[in-house]
Amino acid sequence: MRVAVLDDYLKVAESLADWSSLKADVKFFDQFIQPDQLAKTLADFDVVVAMRERSAFPAAVIEAMPKLKLLVTTGLRNNSIDLEACRQKGVVVCGSPGDPKSTGATAELAWALMLALFKKIPQESVNMTNGLWQTSMPPTVEGKRLGLVGAGQLGKKVAKVGQAFGMEVVAWSPNLTEERAAEAGVKLVSKQELFSTSDAISVHMVLSDRSRGVVDAASLTSMKPTAFIVNTSRAGLIDQVALRALLEQGKIGGAGIDVYDSEPLAANDVWRKTPRTLLTPHLGYATPENFAVFYPNVVANIAAWAAGKPQRVLT
Repeated sequence: MRVAVLDDYLKVAESLADWSSLKADVKFFDQFIQPDQLAKTLADFDVVVAMRERSAFPAAVIEAMPKLKLLVTTGLRNNSIDLEACRQKGVVVCGSPGDPKSTGATAELAWALMLALFKKIPQESVNMTNGLWQTSMPPTVEGKRLGLVGAGQLGKKVAKVGQAFGMEVVAWSPNLTEERAAEAGVKLVSKQELFSTSDAISVHMVLSDRSRGVVDAASLTSMKPTAFIVNTSRAGLIDQVALRALLEQGKIGGAGIDVYDSEPLAANDVWRKTPRTLLTPHLGYATPENFAVFYPNVVANIAAWAAGKPQRVLT
């Protein structure tokens, strides 16, 4: 049995689980494999381990991998895998949960980005190393309005922190009701009101065909010129062209971005040079606690499948 472990950018997968217990030939890939090379590179592997949604497995790739029998993903949902194509080809797909105590890691990162934007920490830190002193007046957070696009598990966690800071927290999503908003401790408002009145906006929705582009150009254009937007969910939720144009024109205060249409972000990608941005490399889920649970669960999934008793099957 040959096992490919993909997208091990941090080079930690081998040390975090007992791969030798599989009695298999395991190869770790610490570099991103280009989509047009994925099927060819993995043609001789029986088992492929995908790190979340880093590498995509559409039908064309699945069909071009003659030996593939098992596809294991970290996490229990992976929108980059064509499950129907796997079903038709008889490829088993299993999910591997992470650390349950790390469910708030993405919310923590959202707040790290938001506070850094409010308090102008990146700029002031650079200015300090350059010998300068007090080059801006960072605004207070207390009393400001925080708008949440999505008030699910992560949105609720972000809301609690905002309320602890003394912010007014409002929320909107296509399916959010007043009852669910009340359960989250936030006020339901219209999409237009959220974008036009919030001082900071944080996006917390699952990307799907229905939610793609839910933060459209009209919504972004209605934002206050001083407002910030933070996205730790998925890039496809926001009109990327419109957002970049507003940032370049200085029509909104700034953006904290952890997710991109293409990952890993190319070294020459335009986002790296877009002004008024604070960029992180999709760190929301990448905690040592999560990875230390992801990979042992991956090994357990492979062992269970090899024994004829696959577990956590997603297909």
